[in-house]
Amino acid sequence: MIDVPVAAIELAKRFEGFHRVPKIDFEKRAYPYLCPAGYWTIGYGHLCDPKHPPITEAEAERYLAADLATALSATLRYCPVLAIGSEGRLAAIVDFTFNLGAGRLQTSTLRRRINKADWENVPQELRRWIYGGGKVLPGLVARRTAEIGLLSSAK
Repeated sequence: MIDVPVAAIELAKRFEGFHRVPKIDFEKRAYPYLCPAGYWTIGYGHLCDPKHPPITEAEAERYLAADLATALSATLRYCPVLAIGSEGRLAAIVDFTFNLGAGRLQTSTLRRRINKADWENVPQELRRWIYGGGKVLPGLVARRTAEIGLLSSAK
């Protein structure tokens, strides 16, 4: 069994952040919020119902662990070549899958390039996934750049 790479956990935490609203909550709990792409989210990017009760950071980390395990499973299902590749490559694509969903990976040219081990063109494909709600989102540009950095360090 392959574990979720630490680098994928770090990327998800860095780019999702643990959002706390309102600031007067002395328990420092996260409340549901609309992400830039228009999805209700809580904690570290966990999709939720807008009426989800507030959660602690420990609860958010449990959600994140489960969500990343799901992303890892989907990543390995659609890109089996990553099971024997470098951990950096796996971490980058697990983060991509966590961020955008397994369906996007499944139907993407990115997936085809990964499975052909066309590592030279994988960064170009990642750079295409920077839109949310029809707009270029600076956070997604930064996230894809970080993922590409993990790929580049994996050579």
